[in-house]
Formats: sequence, structure tokens, C-alpha cells
Amino acid sequence: MPDISTPNLDYGNMVHAWDINDALMGGTLYMRQLGEAYMPRWPKEDKEDYKNRVAVATLLPGYEETINQNVGRVFAEPIQLGENVPEQLREFAKNVDLEGSRLDVWAQAFFSLAMQYGLSHALVDYPRVDAEQVKTKADEKATGARPYVTMLNPRQVIGWKSKMVGGKVQLTALRIKEVVVEDGDDFGQTKVEQIRLLTPGSVQIYRKSTGTDGQANWSLHEEWKTSRRDITLVTLYTKRTGFMCGSPPLLNMALLNVKHWQSQSEQDNILHVARVPILTVFGLEEGQELVIGSSSAASFTDRQKQGLEYVEHTGSSIGAGKDSLTDLVEQMRQAGAKLLRTDNTSTKSVDQTSEEKMQEQSPLYTMATSLEDAIDNILQIMAEYIGEKDGGSVDVRTELDVESKEFNPPAALAIQSLRQGGDLRRVDAIKALQKLNLIDADADPEKVLDELLAESSSLDNRTIDEV
Repeated sequence: MPDISTPNLDYGNMVHAWDINDALMGGTLYMRQLGEAYMPRWPKEDKEDYKNRVAVATLLPGYEETINQNVGRVFAEPIQLGENVPEQLREFAKNVDLEGSRLDVWAQAFFSLAMQYGLSHALVDYPRVDAEQVKTKADEKATGARPYVTMLNPRQVIGWKSKMVGGKVQLTALRIKEVVVEDGDDFGQTKVEQIRLLTPGSVQIYRKSTGTDGQANWSLHEEWKTSRRDITLVTLYTKRTGFMCGSPPLLNMALLNVKHWQSQSEQDNILHVARVPILTVFGLEEGQELVIGSSSAASFTDRQKQGLEYVEHTGSSIGAGKDSLTDLVEQMRQAGAKLLRTDNTSTKSVDQTSEEKMQEQSPLYTMATSLEDAIDNILQIMAEYIGEKDGGSVDVRTELDVESKEFNPPAALAIQSLRQGGDLRRVDAIKALQKLNLIDADADPEKVLDELLAESSSLDNRTIDEV
């Protein structure tokens, strides 16, 4: 019978791909523990032989390193808070999760989850306060209560419901599976599994309990009301397949990495066999005993018909296996493994290189833009909690943005010339200079223009005073 712990059908459809991600991100030791799940046992292979083969298998960390490199490309510089971010939120950003994480550090882990699973979730929450003791904003401020954000692994979000409101899909229910640690009477601790059910205006906690029939059932453990009439979940997608659904953007590469894990084990095994020559004897007379050792010798009457020899592997299959592994590494590189990219020595023009760089980074650049939007939404919800109308915006400085910050003198001179010739408005000149990163790209052009005019007026008045 379905109960509150029963996942949505869409959740079940995503788990298989997530299992592959988790296996590869776990590294060699975890892959060995998974055994036949990702390392098939050969027909008629002895269990002990299989165990020994898996025990020495090693994983090429191509998938994991590619995830880490892509995260590094997006966070080439720390996240910049825009000028429109309220001062109170700037303070919150220094400890955004109430666990000591700065916003830029937290955002890297948030984006890394999305790179692995295709999506990641952030729940913007507010500490529970005693309604009897906290009746005013001043009382609330005195308790130190403030909004914070909790990162959720997609595996935790097991169920959801939604409806269309004003042309936009909104959550009406959310189920989060979590484990809490409770202290015992002594120094011991106990892990307790629970499910948090969020609906607009309320939170319910369910835990397992044993009924009168002896069966374990999920029952209501605790509940309370909230001030929000919506579910404050922010979801970041890197490969969206539907509402609250995603797929690992590098899944194809992950599958190739698993194949490499299997093929590498086969190659290691055949090398082990090929490196040990087999001693064979021919023409041994009936009843003749043969002793082999450094202090013994073999006796034969006809060396044309009798003797000993070593039989060795020809090596042809070893070469084929090596070529197969090389091909797999190349396929992984093409599927997204930047660390495995071979050096390209062909001559290319600057424009061609720049164009290829843009094409190569465009999917990642789009993901970075989605990350900006997600963080903006988080700041907006936090702002609403403290009574601010606008939470402001952030700027995620990707590797592509950092590289484009190089000063371009010809373009700057062209803008200056057009402005002096009267062919370009001041505000348009400011916008053009923002694209060249000579002026903060997040600044309001009209506000910048007002500041420049104010400075110009101030300089004119100072000159008159001096005269």
C-alpha cells in the first residue's frame, strides 16, 4: 500500500541514472564494493578469482574530474553581490546556511549537485519561534532569528504536487526524506529517519512507529504553522526533463567511464596471464618423473623428440585491448572530459579559437546563467522574510567572463570618438563600456550617468571657486 514514503513515479525514473553518478563519484573503493553491479562476473569465473580481480581494479576518475573542472570554470571568481542587494542580506551572505558557509562556497556545492544529477534544490527557511514570546518584529529580532537556506540532494525530494496558478506552475505539496541525529540520555546518539511534508502555511513531520498489529507505519510526529502561503523551494536545473525532473548532463560520459572500468579490468587480467610463461614438456616417457628446480636437471634420450619449452602469449589481444581503452578515453573526452583532451597543435586564427571557445562553453555558460537566477530567487525570498521588497541580484563570474575582461583599447577609443563626435548618447556609451567591463556590468546606466554628471558639476564649481 502506498504511504507518505512512496516516491513519485517521476522520482523512480531518475534514480537509475543517479545511481551511476553516485558510483563514479564514490571512486575506486566504492566501485569495488558495488561488485557485480558495475563489474560483471565472467561465465564460469570462480568466485574467488572474481573477488581477486575486483580487488585490484582501478577507476579512471574522468567523470569526477570533469564535474570538478566544470564547477571550477563557472566559479572562476567569487560570486559578486550587486549594488541592489540590501545590506542585511549582505551580512546573511557571510553565513547563508547558518552553518558557517559563505554564499560563494555554498553556491559551488549547490552547482556541483546540479552538475551531477541534472538538478538541485534549495529550501529557504526561517527558524521556528515561540508565538507566545515573540509578538513583534523587535521581539523576533532579539531572538536572532533570520532566514537561511538549506541545500537538498535531489534524492531527498521524493514527492511533490503542483498546480497551474496565473499561467505558472506552483508547488502545492513537497515531501523531503531526511535523517536527524538525536542525543540519548548518555553519550550515545541515534539516527532517526523522517519525512517532512510541506504545504502552503504548514509543516508536518512523519516518523515510523509500530502499530497494534506489529507493523511499522508512518505516523504524524510533529506539526506547526508557517507565515508563508507558498513553498519556498528554489530548484536549479542543468538538464531539465520536466517539472522537478532532471538528468545528469554528462550521463553519456558516465556510461563510457563505467565501460572503461570494466575494460580496464579485463586488460589488467590478460596482462597478468600473458606475463607468466607456461612451461611445457613433450616426449616424456611413460613412468618417467620430471623434477624442475635450480639444483636438478631433466634427462632426455632424443632431443629431437623430447624436451622442455616455454609457451608465451603472442600479445595480439593485448594490443587490441590497449587500442580499445585508448578509443574509450577519446570517446570520454568528446563527451565532456576536458582533463583528457589531447594537445591540438594545428594552427588556428584568433577568431577561430575564440569562436570554438564560445561554442564549447555555451552549455556551461547557460547553466551559470541559471545559477544566477536561482541565487537571485533565494535572495528574493530571504528579503521577503525580513520585510524588504527587493533581494537584489548576483553576478557569477565564469571562466569565459574572466577571459573577456582583458582591456580592449581600440574598442574603448572607438566609443570615445563616437561620443565626442556627437554620434553616441552618453547613456549608450556607458552601456558599451559596461560590455567592455570598464564599468560595472550590473550597475544601472542611468544611475551611473547621474553620478558622472554630479561629479562633473562638482568639478566645475571647484574650478570657479579657485578662480
